[in-house]
Amino acid sequence: MHFGIRRLSEWLLFPPKRVGANRLRAAVSGKQILITGASYGIGEELAYLLANAGAEVLLVARTAGKLQEVQRQIVGRGGRAYIFPADLSDKQQAIAVAQHVLQLWGGADVVVSNAGKSICRPLHESLDRMHDFERSMAINYFGPVQLLLALLPALEKRKAHIINISAINVLLAPAPHWAAYQSSKTAFDQWFRSASAEWMAVGMHVTSVYLPLVRTRMIAPTVAYATMPAMQSRQAAIRIARAICHQPLKVAPWWLVWGQLGSLLFHNVFYRFLARYLKQQPYARQSANTV
Repeated sequence: MHFGIRRLSEWLLFPPKRVGANRLRAAVSGKQILITGASYGIGEELAYLLANAGAEVLLVARTAGKLQEVQRQIVGRGGRAYIFPADLSDKQQAIAVAQHVLQLWGGADVVVSNAGKSICRPLHESLDRMHDFERSMAINYFGPVQLLLALLPALEKRKAHIINISAINVLLAPAPHWAAYQSSKTAFDQWFRSASAEWMAVGMHVTSVYLPLVRTRMIAPTVAYATMPAMQSRQAAIRIARAICHQPLKVAPWWLVWGQLGSLLFHNVFYRFLARYLKQQPYARQSANTV
């Protein structure tokens, strides 16, 4: 896609949002906020945004060196940031994060569940890669579930706000080559929405943020995404910050409802078209020749 057309498409699909400095400061100043997946992309941008507004942030991610760099940036600007390197796909490390939050703050006012793993791979290339599915479920589903369960009594006490950074894909017709990623993201989205009423009943707040394609290092390995319209990570962070201010149940692109309607009405046509397209791909012809 031509660069100018792509930029216009991005402006139409993801209109720039703003968050008022005073409004954000009033919402987060002095609050204690846990952000997972905070070393790069959306999590990093959100950390800067909230810390600059007076929040006290605890940043969790696997990359210790990058977390330290983000912390130095925040502290250098006069903010307050703590870091805890951890891999949430490991149950014990997820529990360790929760224990650290309890020791440090006794709980949290806001939890932003942003850590995740993306993978795009056809099934015929996954025959001996069961670990792709296991790790996707571990980081995108079991990890955040374990973390939130371990923190839940403290979060209930604080009437905390829990925010799930999800993807529009979980509300649309599933796409081929994304079985590991979409199944794991959908699992946590369903769990989160199922738990939401229980949390709201005890005075907590919940928000599901359904993001479109966001230009981060996570999408870099997928070559086709290089020229596709994508939201900037700063804009994604602003939308999350606005959610902290306004506490909506759901944040999504304006056009998502039309995508959901299309997925419902044209489900059969969509899959027949995809099957015909995939049948023409080289790997499909090679597989057919080996049968």
